[in-house]
Amino acid sequence: MPEEQEKKEDFQYIVRIANKDLKGERNTVLALADLKGVGIRLAKAIANKLELDSTRKLGELSEEEVEEIREFVESEEYEDFPAWLLNNRNDPVTGKNVNLVSNDLEIQLQDNVNLMRRIRSYKGIRHETGHKVRGQRTRSNGRKGLTIGVQRKKE
Repeated sequence: MPEEQEKKEDFQYIVRIANKDLKGERNTVLALADLKGVGIRLAKAIANKLELDSTRKLGELSEEEVEEIREFVESEEYEDFPAWLLNNRNDPVTGKNVNLVSNDLEIQLQDNVNLMRRIRSYKGIRHETGHKVRGQRTRSNGRKGLTIGVQRKKE
């Protein structure tokens, strides 16, 4: 009984990583996957790289382990991971493969869209006009604004 009470005392119910509060009751991998820019596959790879047990709760980790995770996630450069696992490959400015999280990811996405608009690329023009960007059909889908219903040809 006393050992269980000690575990409860040093259990962290909220762990802050990359400016986001993560629930300490969740498994390490699933809690890391709650971060914007980190999916389940990347979270598993991070847990394997740092030699953490992925089934342990995030709140059970020691302060040193949490700090190690925090530094690794916020470092952006994941040299040992394949490029397909990262979310910002071949960065236009630096040319590096990096993985961005939380606010950095949102800012980078907005910068990329603004660059496409500025150079007047097809995707940038589609972003500007509010149309579908990735080649989806637009005849019967993606309607918004004042147009309601379908206009039929007069016979």
